[in-house]
Amino acid sequence: MDKTLLMRKEDAYQLNTYKKFPLVLVKGKGMYVSDADGTRYLDFYGGHAVALTGHCHPKVIAALKKQLDKLLFYSNVAYSDIRAEAAEALISAAPGFGKVFFCNSGAEANEAAMRVAKKFTGKKGIIAMKGGFHGRTTGALSATGIGKYRTGELLSSVSFAEFGSIESVKSLLAPDTAAIILEPIQSMAGVNAAGKGYYKGLRELCDSKGIMLIFDEVQTGFGRTGKMFAAQAFGVAPDIITLAKGIASGVPMGAVLLREKVAKTIAYGELGSTFGGSPLACAGLKATIEVIADEKLVENAYAMGMYIKKTFSGMKGLVRVRGEGLLLGLEFGHDVSGIAAALLKENIIVSTSEAKNVLRLLPPLIIGKTHVDTLHRAMEKVLQDGH
Repeated sequence: MDKTLLMRKEDAYQLNTYKKFPLVLVKGKGMYVSDADGTRYLDFYGGHAVALTGHCHPKVIAALKKQLDKLLFYSNVAYSDIRAEAAEALISAAPGFGKVFFCNSGAEANEAAMRVAKKFTGKKGIIAMKGGFHGRTTGALSATGIGKYRTGELLSSVSFAEFGSIESVKSLLAPDTAAIILEPIQSMAGVNAAGKGYYKGLRELCDSKGIMLIFDEVQTGFGRTGKMFAAQAFGVAPDIITLAKGIASGVPMGAVLLREKVAKTIAYGELGSTFGGSPLACAGLKATIEVIADEKLVENAYAMGMYIKKTFSGMKGLVRVRGEGLLLGLEFGHDVSGIAAALLKENIIVSTSEAKNVLRLLPPLIIGKTHVDTLHRAMEKVLQDGH
């Protein structure tokens, strides 16, 4: 397999909007992915937090193959056995939520969530957070608080508060405020989290003003923070939770979880998605939920997150480890792009962030201590080399 030829071919035909690793990935298993040249990489990036159950988990692959042999696709115009089972499994894993709307991505889920909030409240205003990222479609991008992504025609009904500051949110409240939307942990901004009092304060504020609270759990959901949902980790019950990324272990899928009181206000035809809740995606979702439960991956995410914090404590140049569970940011006192590049040469994939001094770790939830130890040794070597 000619790696260079494949890279040139992709560059020739795909729109040049992605800055890519110099890899042609052709295979994955567990915590590892393999390049076209045969090199194997330890994956602490997970395809941007997507490989929750690891690459090509055998139970997930078996479920997908079984579904492929039965029915590849039919839309929501008809009922589906696997969609019914997947929806039941998801709602059962999400205490307090009564209904789910299936779609294809996090951006689509966030668009739908904001529309639902506006319908429920009869208002139009949205308060989002500086540093938040919610997707690249017009509505989702309008609620994204990272400047470099805010291009094109955006909605004027969104205002931005300082993440972590209740007073900042209060200063933006208006009679027309319909919802507050936030990532409970801001991943792309550098893995920013606030104290539990902040999230509880948002809940109390929303209750007192008749405002919907939306948690974008596209990256924090499904066990990554050491709880099934970050809302549980912070002791808060949002009105709406949005999901995507790894919920079907790599098959494209998004979902919006709604409380019954909110779901009752949505009528036929007000939301829709041709491929949302496809049989294949639902097979992936159901299998993913089963693997997470059977292999106790939520508990493992918590334990491994604590192990990473303990193992990396005192590392040269490391200021602190941000985040919860397996959504972590290694904060250094300098630019970390050189560290990421050097780790790639050590056959380890990590992620940078919008905070130039923060490396992100978004590994599969199947990670073990040996993988953490491998990363630690490689990072010590890289830092000793002056990166």
